[in-house]
Amino acid sequence: MKNSKLYQYVNKNAAAFGLFIAIMAVSTAAIFIRLAQQNLSSLVIATYRLVLATLFLAPFSISKVRKEKHLITKSDRNLLALSGVLLGLHFASWVTSLEFTNVVSSTVLVTTSPVWVTLFSPLVLKERLPKAFTFGLLIAVAGILMVSFSNVCGVPAGELQCSLTGNLLGREALKGNFLALVGAWCASAYMMCGRKVRSHLSNQSYSFIVYAVAALTLLVISIASRQALLQVRGHDWIWLVLLALIPQIVGHSLLNWALGKLPAAYVSLSLLGEPPGSAVLAFIFLDEKPTLLQVIGSVVIIYGIYRANKPQRKQIEAEVEIIP
Repeated sequence: MKNSKLYQYVNKNAAAFGLFIAIMAVSTAAIFIRLAQQNLSSLVIATYRLVLATLFLAPFSISKVRKEKHLITKSDRNLLALSGVLLGLHFASWVTSLEFTNVVSSTVLVTTSPVWVTLFSPLVLKERLPKAFTFGLLIAVAGILMVSFSNVCGVPAGELQCSLTGNLLGREALKGNFLALVGAWCASAYMMCGRKVRSHLSNQSYSFIVYAVAALTLLVISIASRQALLQVRGHDWIWLVLLALIPQIVGHSLLNWALGKLPAAYVSLSLLGEPPGSAVLAFIFLDEKPTLLQVIGSVVIIYGIYRANKPQRKQIEAEVEIIP
């Protein structure tokens, strides 16, 4: 069986296929959040996203956690708790940043997480990354900048023109920008913690524990900030349930699965594929037509991810070829 071409093909492409599904699932979050935001605050949405995801996973995961209890060391418990808190703080800080700064600044700063993972992975995880990865990362980040600034820049008559409104460096804007940056730092640390624990703990146990801690973290933040958690009505529940099932349970759980197979920097880089994915879904379901800069930026992002992952693909192909 292991010598079959089908087995080798699946083994070689499993991580890439899993990440592709993960990004497509995570990309749906923007659609469901947009629909839910008609009646709910962003922090309430984030809280229910993690609370519902935890409740949905509980019947299938509690027994698994008990079976793997002996694998969880004291160090693992600390990392699991830290991962959950970081995930909760990532959502809390990022969505709150949108109340103080514009979408452009928030998006640019929160999507810098692959940069921080790339910088600290060699120190924290001892994972050295090839130069080709850094080059591909820079290309992808350039694409993110193009997509992020597409709302304030255009190319009428073939000439790039930008019109920034508002004071981007005011006290409120600086507060929002800092919160978005905190969101990026939390996401980066979350990925690196997950990479350490996932080396010996199953994805099912890891995801359930982390989501539960993140849900508790967001509940504490929401209650402390007096969010209207009990005022969810009607169709709002549909969007919250879909948000918990698709982008969280399917999307983030596949990202956690990939952390057990690939370096954290590679998994983090794949998240840059979320803006293009969200743009495609917004065009299909919300009839939001992308601008020229969004289309060009999306192509640049995909190309950057492709270039960055080329060394990893070659390594996987080499490993598959020597399977007995």
